[in-house]
Amino acid sequence: MPRDTLTGSRIREKRIAQGMRQSELAKIAGISASYLNLIEHNRRRIGGKLLLEIADALSVEPTHLTEGAGAALIAGLREAASDLPDAGAELDRTDEFAGRFPGWADLLVATRARVQQLERSVEVLTDRMTHDPQLAASLHEMLSTVTAIRSAASILAEPGDIDQEWQARFHRNIYEDSGRLAETSRGLVTYLEADNAQATETGTPQEELDTALEAAGHHVPELESDADTAAALARLGKRMSGTARALLRPWLERYAEDARALPIDVLRPAIDRHGPDPVALARDLHAEPARIMRRLAAMPEEVLPDPVGLAICDGSGVLSYRKPLPDFPMPRFGAACPLWPLYKALNRPHVVLTAPLVQMGRANAVIWADAQATLTGGLAVNADPLYESHMMVRLAPPDRDHAAPEEVGASCRICSRSACPGRREPSILSSR
Repeated sequence: MPRDTLTGSRIREKRIAQGMRQSELAKIAGISASYLNLIEHNRRRIGGKLLLEIADALSVEPTHLTEGAGAALIAGLREAASDLPDAGAELDRTDEFAGRFPGWADLLVATRARVQQLERSVEVLTDRMTHDPQLAASLHEMLSTVTAIRSAASILAEPGDIDQEWQARFHRNIYEDSGRLAETSRGLVTYLEADNAQATETGTPQEELDTALEAAGHHVPELESDADTAAALARLGKRMSGTARALLRPWLERYAEDARALPIDVLRPAIDRHGPDPVALARDLHAEPARIMRRLAAMPEEVLPDPVGLAICDGSGVLSYRKPLPDFPMPRFGAACPLWPLYKALNRPHVVLTAPLVQMGRANAVIWADAQATLTGGLAVNADPLYESHMMVRLAPPDRDHAAPEEVGASCRICSRSACPGRREPSILSSR
């Protein structure tokens, strides 16, 4: 129903909310109750002086009766309906629902946003509990220490006399182990309570690198104008551990090399012509698609308003770089979903693979992925070559025709085994 035909419904809702009878409002407006009834059921148009009188009687602005719900609210309701297509929501009456019950519509849209936020938090926490090496090492240390304390205590609790020297030794062992347990517990609590938005000494070096790059927006301005990696390293790595700085240095060196090969002044007009399409840009600029992907991921908002995500993995499948999108999260620890084109590209080096994707639980956000695996370390002689794979993700262009998107997960542990489509495609999973 068109938005401008819902004025009567809004008048009725406002009148009922104020406890006003139909006859009372009709008398104030100077019309009959039967005519007002036709207006309230959207069977008569209303405007001009009559609209102003009714709005004044209801103590509301006339625009509140005529404009109805905003486009953003209606779009949010449609997205909520697309999340549960089997619920049978009446999409053709979305505008009417938003206009008649704007408060409930706001609540529904806000609840959907809250559910999405909680789902993402659960994904991150699940992935962290499953793959975090720091957490696994701390729990292993705690269990080993508790076992040692229990063993020593059980010996002391056994009947019979124990030599004083052995008693003192067991007591010393229990004291030292309990101190180590307390220290490990404090370290674990500190690590779990650490803010993910800050790099801490308790985090892994890779996590420190990810956090620093995320804080910088994956863009290093000083490397766009010159190749002074030392200045960039000093700024970004100020609070990093030595190991994390060792990971940051080669990343900055590659960034500087990419910036020299494809300066922003050269890349910007090409983006204006082709958009964030790495294949089209590679043809236009005669550059490798993988390098184009890295440059697009490093572009500031004024150059590339719509952000893109990027994942890079080595030949073993471990992510060495991650720039996620809100609708396409990436695991913070360990490997990602083996159904990603990122891994399929390792089986077809130098070939660009493109595919539409959706992550489980995000059917309304179709993602377009471009992936390419390239040789690393130069040409191999009498040795197996080493490859790394790039995958750039972005919201699928609305004007691009594509097949049904493939459903993937964030990591191999996020999807339940019964729901994982890869269990029906053993050849894909076994290629890793």
